[in-house]
Amino acid sequence: MYIDTHMHLNAEQYEEDAQEVIERALAAGVSTMIVVGFDTNTINKAMELAERYPFIYAVIGWHPVDAIDCTEEDLKWIESLAAHPKVVGIGETGLDYHWDKSPKDVQQKLFRKQIRLAQKVNLPIIIHNRDATADVVQILKEESAEKTGGIMHCYGGSVETANECIAMNFMISLGGPVTFKNAKMPKKVAKEISLDYLLIETDSPYLAPHPHRGKRNEPALVTLVAEEIALLKGIQVEEVAKRTTENALKIFRIPEST
Repeated sequence: MYIDTHMHLNAEQYEEDAQEVIERALAAGVSTMIVVGFDTNTINKAMELAERYPFIYAVIGWHPVDAIDCTEEDLKWIESLAAHPKVVGIGETGLDYHWDKSPKDVQQKLFRKQIRLAQKVNLPIIIHNRDATADVVQILKEESAEKTGGIMHCYGGSVETANECIAMNFMISLGGPVTFKNAKMPKKVAKEISLDYLLIETDSPYLAPHPHRGKRNEPALVTLVAEEIALLKGIQVEEVAKRTTENALKIFRIPEST
């Protein structure tokens, strides 16, 4: 049994065959899926999916690339939805310095607001970080993000930074890049970070694992992420599946019977 802790089944890439994608995931042993909404449209779709399927849960927040579009009304709406029993996290939020749509200061202000929102509604926070590690870690520390903890989504940083985040009550989530031949950092993290702090994800429809790199990703392929971690650690894939599932149920506070 696997849990895909971060995917976007609410993306337009699945408009034609979402049901088939879900069925393939279930057939592969993916028992629970966390769909992430990051703007008005994708949050609405995430909520619809979570209400329709008992094994799908929603994470809701506002993506840093689009921070400039987020209003106070949007944040109040996200806060109101956070009371829904199928909402299990706030995000994805964080910083993305790769794209320049939203200025850094705008991203940082929204990031801080969403950390505080997560603390207010007592849900874990899911962190997106691209080319902004130092600022992400500093803001997490300054905002006492350890109060709720959360997940470093699709982690690609160093072992040292991973340990800093773990000390702040964060889990480290690995996705498709850990299977890439040239992905030295994710492979090192997979080897050296204890299974006590690891999660698996696909970030579907993005970042498909090897040998599907460059194609549309989907939740069923989270099994390939688990297999690579098992290979790197020299353990059975069943152990990776078991432990990462336990970690996901704990961080998202999902009952084991789901």
